[in-house]
Amino acid sequence: MSERTAVRLRDTIEQEIATGELPPGTRLDETVLAERFGVSRTPIREALLELAASGLVEHRPRRGAVVAQASPGRLFEMFEVMAELEGMCGRLATRRISDWQRKALSDACKACAKAAAGGDTDAYYYQNERFHYAIYSACGNSFLTEEAQRLHRRLKPYRRLQLRVHNRMLTSLAEHEAIVEAILAGDAEAAETLLKAHIVVQGERFSDLVANLSKLEEVAEAR
Repeated sequence: MSERTAVRLRDTIEQEIATGELPPGTRLDETVLAERFGVSRTPIREALLELAASGLVEHRPRRGAVVAQASPGRLFEMFEVMAELEGMCGRLATRRISDWQRKALSDACKACAKAAAGGDTDAYYYQNERFHYAIYSACGNSFLTEEAQRLHRRLKPYRRLQLRVHNRMLTSLAEHEAIVEAILAGDAEAAETLLKAHIVVQGERFSDLVANLSKLEEVAEAR
């Protein structure tokens, strides 16, 4: 099996977790997945181990691999840390961003605007990831970039759920535009503050997220 095939398997399963096609609590049977993808169980096992390392999959006694579930408290804690990491990335990016990274960030924001204009939450989700990764890249700290990307991947299913909340996509876009303006203007304090507020979930936003998560769990239990 080629490395490309292994990456494809991992990415496909990760994507289905992120989109909710494989909701939290769903059992990931190696034999079933191997038959579905037309491969042996070995690459499936490797893909599940990688997903477990990122926190998207967990292994349970007598059930095997399942899509990870996070309690509301744990979820809040992860978003709280994510907000701090993103804020730091934004603060450093204002001082270290290169010309080509400026363009990459602006282009990513424009792509988000195009998706939002079309009302396409799926397209916005992918461009939103591109936007945040552009900020991580511009921070000039490879360790911070790796940690931010790792936690971003862990929170992918929940970040996507947020976009289902009414008007969240347009609000997110407005926040993106303010963040870009602050970074390109070299305003480190504003960039950090805006990114933290953009990521952290609290009040009604957190309640909406938990409500959507509960719906996915009900679907998983009904299967």
